Amino acid sequence: MKLSDVLEALKIEPKNMGSSTGTLWGRTTDQGEIISISPITGDPIGSVFRASQNDYEWIMDAVGVAFPIWRQVPAPRRGDIVRQIGLKLREHKVLLGRLVTFEMGKSLQEGLGEVQEMIDIADFAVGLSRQLYGFTMPSERPDHRMYDQYHPLGAVGVITTFNFPVAVWSWNALIAAVCGDVVIWKPASKVPLTAIAVQKIMADVIRKNDLPEGVFNLVIGSGAVIGERMLEDSRIPLISLTGSTDVGKHAAAKVAGRLGKTIMELGGNNGVILTENANLEMAVPAIVFGAVGTAGQRCTSIRRLIVHDAIYDRVVQALKKAYGALKIGDPTDETNQVGPLIDRGAVKDFASALDRIREQGGKILFGGRILTGPGYESGCYVTPALVAVTHDCPIVQEETFAPILYLIRYVGSVDNAIVLHNAVPQGLSSAIFTRNLSEAEIFLSARGSDCGIANVNIGTSGAEIGGAFGGEKETGGGRESGSDAWKAYMRRQTNTINYGNELPLAQGIKFEI
Repeated sequence: MKLSDVLEALKIEPKNMGSSTGTLWGRTTDQGEIISISPITGDPIGSVFRASQNDYEWIMDAVGVAFPIWRQVPAPRRGDIVRQIGLKLREHKVLLGRLVTFEMGKSLQEGLGEVQEMIDIADFAVGLSRQLYGFTMPSERPDHRMYDQYHPLGAVGVITTFNFPVAVWSWNALIAAVCGDVVIWKPASKVPLTAIAVQKIMADVIRKNDLPEGVFNLVIGSGAVIGERMLEDSRIPLISLTGSTDVGKHAAAKVAGRLGKTIMELGGNNGVILTENANLEMAVPAIVFGAVGTAGQRCTSIRRLIVHDAIYDRVVQALKKAYGALKIGDPTDETNQVGPLIDRGAVKDFASALDRIREQGGKILFGGRILTGPGYESGCYVTPALVAVTHDCPIVQEETFAPILYLIRYVGSVDNAIVLHNAVPQGLSSAIFTRNLSEAEIFLSARGSDCGIANVNIGTSGAEIGGAFGGEKETGGGRESGSDAWKAYMRRQTNTINYGNELPLAQGIKFEI
């Protein structure tokens, strides 16, 4: 399927407007354009006119009208709207998955998988719409009932990054929608067309159900104009942001300054421990996928491999063999396993990181080349790198958002490996490979992994939507997607009802008049 066919079927124009309240689109054309460049070929796909401050206020006016209406819609009915969105995503899965691949550069299988993730979260949200439970607690006072309940919070700002251009929106927006919230989405400027496609896919559902404008909103613009306004806007009680730790720290301070709420999914510097009891036939494929999938541009990509000294040499040889067999090229060709980085800036960062590794005493064991020639004209293709380092190299403390895997030896017990594993500022995803039950349970215990996600005998990436997603430390805190992450999108209220004829006070206090 040609790119032109995908764009036509998804109603993507050569030039697109950058703001929408659902079915209506803004008309601003004087704020400059964002050119979407495919990292596969280096060619432009289309452009988007940046939204203005006036567009933003237009959206917020629509939000102010829509929220009081939407919150009164029964939650199961809101769930049915999300069910219909899920059906539309099913119809457009191949088209949208291909656009994700064309615009972001991840493999076609990963592009299709990202849309499937949206479908799965829609299904999850439909069930959730009938399970927004509160709890009843025993009161210490006679003839009193005490319980808690959850109400819609309001407007939720969702700021997403390039590596998952549509799935992260769905984790937030579809959960927020069944909770009775309305959503303002600011996507990454590197991948604006996928966001426009999602907005247009939903338009039929909005029209069919006569929803008010302002439930699902899109605003594409600069961080300095639109992003900062969202962070400062007290009309948006919750900001969910995916991005770097530095961006997250800035955003958290801004939102906290107005006592708003945040969900932050920031840097990951994910480690995997291979103990001497690991099943390497299982571990090596998981490590390779976790390190080179999406060209190492997942927040859950494997960055650090902490390997027991007894098996270190075997692991190095197995990884060299696996890396040597990787097929790198056009990700729309399903025989290729590694596609491009997002742009030439990311390639420059990749090369700079390898220079720093050498300066800090690390050794490149495999890869690390920038690819040129036929098939690599965009300048965005590299060979994933295997690097031998010690854990005290400063760069190991950072998230290198590229296909670079650090190999680190450890000796002794699994506790020694865990010390190394936890000795970084980030705390998103983690894993251990072992056939020893004690080692696995130690890793999952309070003295084990300090990450929000901890796995045994699987890699760090590819989380299912049913579990709450998020991390600790500089990863930012907060959770998205499954489990009880929905509670962040609602305001909690404790209620006490006196159904008797007396007025006893709590804690046995006596007050007579």
